[in-house]
Amino acid sequence: MWTYDKMLEFPINIKETNTELAKNIISQYGGPDGELAASLRYLSQKFGMPDQKAKAILNDIGTEEYAPFCCQ
Repeated sequence: MWTYDKMLEFPINIKETNTELAKNIISQYGGPDGELAASLRYLSQKFGMPDQKAKAILNDIGTEEYAPFCCQ
């Protein structure tokens, strides 16, 4: 369905660290309203759907949300 190439789109050069920004970014990925939580909600909600098309859509969305976490 998707592939992951571990390459940056643009080169980066980190000159100084910012721990507050890092905390905000990681909370968006792993926090209660982050990408991983959203992915798991989509994947668990598909089991309650009576319609096969709705199950397939929730599965596709959940898989796309989960992609950054499983392929690093």
